[in-house]
Amino acid sequence: MEEGEGSGGYAKELTPEQQRMQQELVAEHLKKVDIVITTALIPGRPAPKLLTEDMVAGMKPGSVIVDLAAPRGGNVEGGEPGSAYHLGEVTVLSPTNILDGLGGEASNLYARNLVNFLTLITDKEEKRLVVDWDDEIVQGVALTREGHIIHERFGGTPPAAEPQIVEEGEG
Repeated sequence: MEEGEGSGGYAKELTPEQQRMQQELVAEHLKKVDIVITTALIPGRPAPKLLTEDMVAGMKPGSVIVDLAAPRGGNVEGGEPGSAYHLGEVTVLSPTNILDGLGGEASNLYARNLVNFLTLITDKEEKRLVVDWDDEIVQGVALTREGHIIHERFGGTPPAAEPQIVEEGEG
């Protein structure tokens, strides 16, 4: 079967026979998966309808489709770009501006990671940093210690040691 990729990595329009063969193959795969992400766009044209209502109906109940081609009409037949909706027992997420909330979510995720890491290396009762150098997470993020490279990816060897209490003003 001929590839459906045109110049610049964008999809190119397939012949009716190629579309039929593609739909048959995709329909079989859809029956086995829990999530599908569609992204197909053709420059200067509406997004091609890759997933028909019958194909979606054949998916497992509770499956999810993320239609990233929504700004150009979407890749899901019968879809409602710009919303979350159901086609039978399948949920379709069809955002028209996927980047809109991405910055805030990335910032929240980073903040949660920092809080969790600081909680790991802090003794709440004594209100001090207590670094357990044998902890897997600490070993994964610590690059140096006492002036030496300790992270193995940077050529160091992590020394085993007792947890170190860092006094206020040190550090």
